[in-house]
Parts: sequence; structure tokens; C-alpha cells
Amino acid sequence: MNIVVIGIGLIGGSFAKDMKLAYPNANIVGIDKNESHSAEALELGIIDEKGDYGTLSSADVVFISIPVNALVSELPKILDAVGDETVVIDAGSTKGLICKVVENHPKRRNFLASHPIAGTEFSGPSAAINGLYDGKTNIICEVEKTAFKLQERALELFQKLKMRIRYMNPEAHDKHIAYVSHLSHISSFMLGKTVIEKEKNERDIFDMAGSGFESTVRLAKSSPAMWTPIFEQNKDNVIETLEEYIQNLEEFKQLLLNNDFENVYEEMNNTNRIKQILKGIPLTKNVK
Repeated sequence: MNIVVIGIGLIGGSFAKDMKLAYPNANIVGIDKNESHSAEALELGIIDEKGDYGTLSSADVVFISIPVNALVSELPKILDAVGDETVVIDAGSTKGLICKVVENHPKRRNFLASHPIAGTEFSGPSAAINGLYDGKTNIICEVEKTAFKLQERALELFQKLKMRIRYMNPEAHDKHIAYVSHLSHISSFMLGKTVIEKEKNERDIFDMAGSGFESTVRLAKSSPAMWTPIFEQNKDNVIETLEEYIQNLEEFKQLLLNNDFENVYEEMNNTNRIKQILKGIPLTKNVK
């Protein structure tokens, strides 16, 4: 199998590492606009060789893991370059605009719109780990627009990765993911900002920060270059979630101002049921 990975960071690199285990005879070609990433991935053995769009015509699988703004501009070019029997899979955290930009492309049948919900706060080839996708959910959109035999090839790969599959339309995906992913990243970034601005002496932060603070601001270490385009593409849904979140914060603040600690307790107690909701969802360890 000839596998091309475009964007060899955490997501693409982890995919490449697992493909090497699942298909020992596969040839993994890496494409990255950052030449140092390509060189590092080659040195680490994540990929077998460096390539360019000229190598796409002979690929069986193309896996794209680049920022969503780049994905919108590059996906039509990638589809132009692939062979008729190539399946192109993306890992973008938004789906609406990505699906729209190729809806009339002559090779739309070659594209499988997907979003593997997996990752850590680290980036670059050195952040790639084996088993990143194990047990994680992969959301597939507009599956009916992908050629059936190419669907089958992609689903075989996802099975090797031990992923759970969910099917959803792009609009529903973008709305739901704004709540469970995009909002949590904004919260993390803004909590980090608040603490940094208040605690000018960074030593105090490090000395006093416990595991709760560390886990809550973990996502603030994520790449702004990746997340800014996500917020831009999913702006309307993100604003809606922020308005609801801010309203809940204001209501909680008002309870404190009113010394209404009975309802403070009730608010937290009612939210405790999230333990049952999240039970069984595997969380990725913070591995560099």
C-alpha cells in the first residue's frame, strides 16, 4: 500500500506510525510545507520518504492533517493530483466549508470527509505517538458522496486504528463540535490568559498550580496557528456556545454575590452527572 500523509505533525505523524504497524510493507510518503518537519519525520522513521503533489497519482491513501484554512485551499489541488483509485481522507476539525469547497469537484467521489477526535496539546513530528486513535471517535460526513469501494478502504484503516465511527452531516458536526471541543479550547486559553495577567511572577504560578489547574489549562498549549482558522470557519457556532457559556458564568457569579450557596451547591451537584456521561470515554495520556 502506498500511503501519503500531508502534514506530518501530531495527527498526521501518529497516523503514519500506526499505519507502519498495521501495514509493515506499506510505503509512507510525507509531504509538509515545513521542510524541518519533513526532515525530522524522516529521521524519526515516521515516514519512509519525502514527497510532493507529484507523488499523489500513485497513492492508495492520502491522509491530510493541515490547518483547516490551508485545507480549504489545498484540498481541490490534492484531488486534482490523485489517481482515480485514491481515497483522500482529511482530519479537519470543521467540516462545513471543507465539504462545500469540493462539492462540485470532478473527483468528489475520492474524498472522505472525516474528523478523528483525538489529539494532545503537543505539535510537530516529535509529538506523534502510537495508539493516539485507539478507542477514539471518528466522525464521517457525507459518506454517500464517496465511492463505495473507497469507503471500504478507509473504513479498513479506521478499523486497524481501533476507532469508533459516527456518521453526521457537516452542519450538525460543526454545531456539536463547537460545544465539546472548540469551547473547551477557548476556555483553556482564556483561563491561562487570566492567570498570567494576574500573576506577573510566573514562579508563583508554577509553585501554586495543582493538577486541577494544569489539566484545565492543558489545551492552552495547543497551536494557535491551527486553532485560529478553526474558530474562523466555525465562528457562528462558536459565538453561540460562548454566549451560553458566558451566561452560565454570569449566573454563577450572581449566586456568589447573593450569598446563595445552596444554589451554588445545586449547580455543581447537577453538573456532577457529567461523570456518568463521560464514563468510558478513553482519554489520551499527555505523552510527548
